[in-house]
Amino acid sequence: MAAAVEVLKRQDVPEKYTWNAKSVFADAAAWQEALKSLAADYPAIKGYEGRLGESAAVLYAFLEESSKLVRRLQTIYFYAAMHQACDTTDEQAGSMVGQAGALYGQVMSAVAFSDPEILAIGLDALTIWMQEYQPLATYGHYIDNLFRKQAHVRSAEVEELLGMLADPFGQVGNTAEVLTNAEIPFKPAVGAGDLEVPVTQGTIEEIKWHPDREVRRTGWQNYADGYLAVKATLASNYSAGIKQAVFGARARRYGSALEASLFENNIPPEVFRNLIDTYKQNIPTWHRYWAVKRKALGVETIYPWDIWAPISQSPELEFEQSVEWICEGLAPLGADYTETVRKGCLEQRWVDVLPNIGKTQGAFSYGTYDTHPFILMSWNAGLKSLSTLAHELGHSMHSYETHQHQAWIDSYYSLFVAEVASNFNQALVRAHLLKTNPDPKFQIAVIEEAMDNFHRYFFIMPTLARFELEMHERTERGEGLTAELMNQRMLELFQEGYGSELDPDGERTGITWATFSHLYANFYVYQYATGISAAHALAEGILDGKPGAVENYRKFLSLGNSVYPLDALKVAGVDMTKPDAVESTFAVLTRYVDKLEELVG
Repeated sequence: MAAAVEVLKRQDVPEKYTWNAKSVFADAAAWQEALKSLAADYPAIKGYEGRLGESAAVLYAFLEESSKLVRRLQTIYFYAAMHQACDTTDEQAGSMVGQAGALYGQVMSAVAFSDPEILAIGLDALTIWMQEYQPLATYGHYIDNLFRKQAHVRSAEVEELLGMLADPFGQVGNTAEVLTNAEIPFKPAVGAGDLEVPVTQGTIEEIKWHPDREVRRTGWQNYADGYLAVKATLASNYSAGIKQAVFGARARRYGSALEASLFENNIPPEVFRNLIDTYKQNIPTWHRYWAVKRKALGVETIYPWDIWAPISQSPELEFEQSVEWICEGLAPLGADYTETVRKGCLEQRWVDVLPNIGKTQGAFSYGTYDTHPFILMSWNAGLKSLSTLAHELGHSMHSYETHQHQAWIDSYYSLFVAEVASNFNQALVRAHLLKTNPDPKFQIAVIEEAMDNFHRYFFIMPTLARFELEMHERTERGEGLTAELMNQRMLELFQEGYGSELDPDGERTGITWATFSHLYANFYVYQYATGISAAHALAEGILDGKPGAVENYRKFLSLGNSVYPLDALKVAGVDMTKPDAVESTFAVLTRYVDKLEELVG
């Protein structure tokens, strides 16, 4: 399976390289029946309204029944959303997402009475109930977390209204996905010898790595120009998303949207601000890297389309061979871990592998408690795809281990720890590749892939986090947001990181914010940087043979939401309330720059 310029239609993708949809529902008709069944069943949950304080048994019965409803709902929504992600031009899938989203709002509204009623029982009474009625103890952390957030839970009537807003508010992110993935026309990239490469969400990453500088330039510029053509619409849509976040924070009586977002996972705002401060202190490391990159490329000035330019050629890799190399790199975690990875990729079809027309950009791991932890990606047969697969398998194995060890209520780890397992996998696999293949060209290719990942996690994401914070704070002050303002501020932040070594190509760099749908999940992007920091700190311990490091890490993977995120990472062996992990990971970045400079002379 070699990389190809031609982008397949969805129906032409070989089945073995598609996700196993039939393991979730036999077909769309079966999905429709499940949707109708849930729509008929969920109103009965209202029969518990006003009764949760009667006894521990009644409360437990409600929690069990509502959990079953939400589990069914999650699987229904996942099936529709995964189909749409694989082909955003599929109108039936779009309709299914709309139906599932509407039902999601209805179910959430139906169970919204529960939190105020549970709070009314009181923590002291509930503690006694959990001691006397053991089944209820399964919900111990959920109850503890609910009372932690008590000051921000409103009346049953207000909670019901906020629950009903989930569906219409969710349309802002969905609108951005449809517009950018299905409706923006991108001009193709062109290169030497009349080479023409289609620019799509599935091919843009491959284009950035293309050896032909003209392909990279035209591809990068045409991609940015596609967004710039609808910049006013995108700015208005994102502004609406920020206003929704600010509304939600104020409705629940938080001091700011940042506080509201971080409070959900019990993360103090100082963790966010400390990351930004540490990044700003380490910007000179990036200036040094751009200088090494420019010299290696042999050019007087580098541009954004040169950031990913290959210094040496990445080997062509088949999907199946890459799975084996990944398993070899992850061997320190145990044979049971690697066998689950191998079986998931090669037998159970966890991965939707190939790019196709209409496929959403990037890669992700997504599933539910009752499905496989599926992966969407667009394979391009190089080390970057191998590393992307290792990354997403980190997410999937995190989900797999959590689902094996936790009840549903505690089975969904938070966003704050989500990027740890993924980057941890990449760190182990890179170490294995560098150790087992001394060829300088291969080592350069591995380091280039690593630098690409660091560029995303330790350059782009902190920069986006700074941008996001400023846009939210402007909105909270009542200031208007425009495309011009957003683009200008984005450009200024990137110029600070580029220094004098890189020409940002002005307005096209300014539109970068619009190319990241992550911004519709408020204050998510900073967690890429904290995640890669914890990941490298933990990987170093295992690679160094630190006693208990493997066992502690595997324990971390199994915890889910049974403890708070910072506590879960402490179990693994890292304290993210301190800057140590972030600083040590910048040290890893510096070592990569040192090694690259040595290899390229």
